[in-house]
Amino acid sequence: MLSAINKKTLPESTLEDAFDRLFIHEKISGQQAYLQAVDDTKKMIADTIRVMKDTYCGESAASIEEMIKGMRMATEGGEDLQEVLKDVEKMLLHSIHVNHKACIAHLHCPPLIPALAAEMVISASNQSMDSWDQSSAATYLEEELIQWLCRRLGMESRADGTFTSGGTQSNYMGLLLARDAFCDKQWNWNVQKKGLPPRAGKLRILCSKEAHFTVKKSASQLGLGEEAVIQVETDSSCRLSLTDLEQKLRNLKSENLLPFALVGTCGTTDFGSIDPLNEMADAARTNGLWFHVDAAYGGALLLSKNGFYKFQGIERADSVTADFHKLFYQPISCGAFFLKDKRNFNYLNCHADYLNPEEDEQEGLRHLVNKSVQTTRRFDALKLFMSLRSVGIKQFGEMVDHTIELAHQTSKQMQKLSVFTVINPLPELNAIVFRYEHPAVKDNCELNREIHRAMLHSGKAVLAKTVHKGRVCLKFTLLNPRTSIEDIKEMLHEIEELGESLHRNGGHL
Repeated sequence: MLSAINKKTLPESTLEDAFDRLFIHEKISGQQAYLQAVDDTKKMIADTIRVMKDTYCGESAASIEEMIKGMRMATEGGEDLQEVLKDVEKMLLHSIHVNHKACIAHLHCPPLIPALAAEMVISASNQSMDSWDQSSAATYLEEELIQWLCRRLGMESRADGTFTSGGTQSNYMGLLLARDAFCDKQWNWNVQKKGLPPRAGKLRILCSKEAHFTVKKSASQLGLGEEAVIQVETDSSCRLSLTDLEQKLRNLKSENLLPFALVGTCGTTDFGSIDPLNEMADAARTNGLWFHVDAAYGGALLLSKNGFYKFQGIERADSVTADFHKLFYQPISCGAFFLKDKRNFNYLNCHADYLNPEEDEQEGLRHLVNKSVQTTRRFDALKLFMSLRSVGIKQFGEMVDHTIELAHQTSKQMQKLSVFTVINPLPELNAIVFRYEHPAVKDNCELNREIHRAMLHSGKAVLAKTVHKGRVCLKFTLLNPRTSIEDIKEMLHEIEELGESLHRNGGHL
């Protein structure tokens, strides 16, 4: 138990012992304090999850804010950890229950137990993945896992990568390196040294209209501006239209603009749609474009037995984004960025005598900061390593395939019920976008908004709300492999009853 320490009451000789109880180290006092803290915390978590029967407690945002404001943020003399955990427990009871089978709103997964165990090791060892002398063995484990993942992606021997905080950082890195590589080859211009070249205003990035918002965000942060992103139309399945891509490329050429990157999406956020990657790779090669694939969502197909074929073409990408805190079931955050040719990491190189001096590289020491836009970085690779070893590739694939099959079963079930309209009746991954449509209501947008709100605050389910072609829709994101079709049927029944009740009461419960 971590008791409060009051320096005034302790003689000088015992101060060291008091501090010892605050850290884990070789002395028994530190080890006992750590074990007690872990025991108290794990009991609190298990007890809390046991009583959390619903997806959400139902409280309003304002009431939860007031509850948190009522908590002490710090104490002068410290207090027993068990007292602090009482407030933590209260906070968890008012949080979204991501492990619940009906928590199906976002790309927000239930974490695997081996990964939770890894989090303990990561936090206790506190390795910093920027320089070798802060991460020694962890450096090599991350490097080996990156190479294993490169091989699974079908990339060639020159491929390399790095762990990232997630899709936003990975997409940014892909477009950063694409920009700098283009400027180097086109104009012999070193952006890192000189800043943007005079003709940077002509640079353009192409992606589908369904691509992740971070393509535009990256363009703005790279000094190109959001208007540098050219959005390509999509087909009826929300995949990039190759016909419109060809037209957009002709238009850019006629306007003397300079397309340098093409972004393909393997799993759009709303529909889980997968762009035609092979054909896009052909177009990129023909037009001299850097081909980046955002597989933050769909990257788990590399472990799928039934869906791996949808991945065809990703091995031809110049760079790839993958998120492990989605369909790999890792705690947030855990992502990776991959490069076909590791030499392109040179555009990130920046040496500091106190961190990653050049002579260390010459002596064979690896400083992973040379491959990242981050400096201090967690040892997140350990989570995936322990999960892959403990769960196994076969069972990982079965979990992913189960959720995709569940999406198909859900679509078929909805199509049997007249009040549901499924927007993507043949889901590519495990996302279903749909509308509840009451036969007596002309525009059901407000009704769908109220269903979303009511399901959340009733604790029955956490659903997502989105807009498609100007109409409010609901969405199931079926990441949890424990969710069954029977669970889905129960949720659909709840939505039907709720929609009818809201209609009878003029949109109010």
